[in-house]
Amino acid sequence: MKIQLENIQPDDKSSFRLLHNPKLNDLFFWHFHPEFELVYIEGEQGTRHVGRHISTFSESDLVLIGSNIPHLNFDYGIKTDYRKEVLHISASFKEKIFNEIEELIDVYELLEKSQHGLVFYGKTKELVGNQMKQLHKLNTFEQFLKILRILKLLAKSDDFELLHPKPIINNKAKKQQLRLQRIYSYIDEHYSQKIQLAEVAKSVNLGKEAFCRYFKKSTGSTFTHFLNQYRITQAKRLLLSGKNISETCYECGFESLSYFNRTFKRISGENPSAYKNKQP
Repeated sequence: MKIQLENIQPDDKSSFRLLHNPKLNDLFFWHFHPEFELVYIEGEQGTRHVGRHISTFSESDLVLIGSNIPHLNFDYGIKTDYRKEVLHISASFKEKIFNEIEELIDVYELLEKSQHGLVFYGKTKELVGNQMKQLHKLNTFEQFLKILRILKLLAKSDDFELLHPKPIINNKAKKQQLRLQRIYSYIDEHYSQKIQLAEVAKSVNLGKEAFCRYFKKSTGSTFTHFLNQYRITQAKRLLLSGKNISETCYECGFESLSYFNRTFKRISGENPSAYKNKQP
């Protein structure tokens, strides 16, 4: 899976898009999109990586992510059974509907606040989580009504924390998207080779130091750590396809088998042979 701007592209008249229990725990999917995202996950433990914020959650998590804020899939690296519900809310719907209907102004303000990234807890997380788990059973109209009630509940709740002290509002979103896309494309095209930092920085017209600052600010991760995570995701794909560990190591751009083994275990929590042997 490529690192990317996620082009959701719902129907022009569609206000919401629901993803019921998508499974991406084996993939490092760092992405962003214009749509607002409400995600609820139940799992033993996982990583909450939204914008520059990185932390862990236990048992469950409920997070509202603002428009164009980069984030990692919440199930990345989870080894135990889990379930996940993801709701995308059209950015245009926010302006056309929530900002125009008096009874929904508090929902508009909630979505404005979501540019900080919002994590909900307590009774709110329990109530909304249970309601989100039922959404996939409803028809489109019933979903619409239930989603409005969920958003109203969140808008009135005090059970939340901000993930960033200042809102992440990117007035140059298109420019940033294009720059990040070029970086992601470069990684995808060259991850099997030795990547020189100067070369990838040059591909987006930045010097090495400026590139490192920009990348860390945009993703919350150093370029080297990000690249290693992507390479390990590709390594898992190759191991599952039948490649042996040595072939996988060098095809994913690692120059030493020992370094590959250490990196795989650090990122995945197990060594490549254990991962390969446990697969059906």
